[in-house]
Amino acid sequence: MVNPRILIVEDEQAISEVLEYNLAKEGYDVELEYRGDTALDRIRTNPPDLILLDLMLPGLDGLEICRIIKRDQRTASVPLIVLTAKGGEVDRIVGLELGADDYITKPFSPREVVLRIKAVLRRAETQESEAAEAIEVGSIQLDLPGHRLLLGGEEVSLTATEFRLLKILMERCDRVQTREKLLTDVWQYSEDVDSRTVDTHIRRLRRKLGAEAQRIDTVIGVGYRMRC
Repeated sequence: MVNPRILIVEDEQAISEVLEYNLAKEGYDVELEYRGDTALDRIRTNPPDLILLDLMLPGLDGLEICRIIKRDQRTASVPLIVLTAKGGEVDRIVGLELGADDYITKPFSPREVVLRIKAVLRRAETQESEAAEAIEVGSIQLDLPGHRLLLGGEEVSLTATEFRLLKILMERCDRVQTREKLLTDVWQYSEDVDSRTVDTHIRRLRRKLGAEAQRIDTVIGVGYRMRC
């Protein structure tokens, strides 16, 4: 079995070495980069299984790296955890908006980082294994080949757009999805399209989900998240 390969992009050598030591003990293959521009080249050339990314980097900042790799089909699915001293609400939200799977602020416990990495990798593996046939969250089941929604075993009618929207929310369970990202991924619209399109479809979807509608959280000022 091949060990998961973790790329740490962090310009503080002491922090990188502590993380490298703790992750290696857990059986991960660890690679280090200290600059944003060289890290991006490495990611594009040989995408790792997970990226641990600082925001404040020489060469190219972490938010720009995140933005670039999440727009590239070759790297968009690589799990990414933002690691930074910038703990403000705005920075956290921006990181999540750009597609980060998790967000850890300094100072941190190396053990916490290890646990977060395991959780993100486990979630990615689960999503990949289920994607071929079905996705389940609670009593919600999407039959992908049959293009059907089963709610507690009972079939519920969905439009094609509602199906795509629910599929994305379920695949990205526990991750905030901005209205703009949903518009792009579900409708293939540009960012200048009215985001109320998303709100309208979320309302319709909630009505059809009945008691399970409470799983779809509204993240005020950002977008939506489905709770696993």
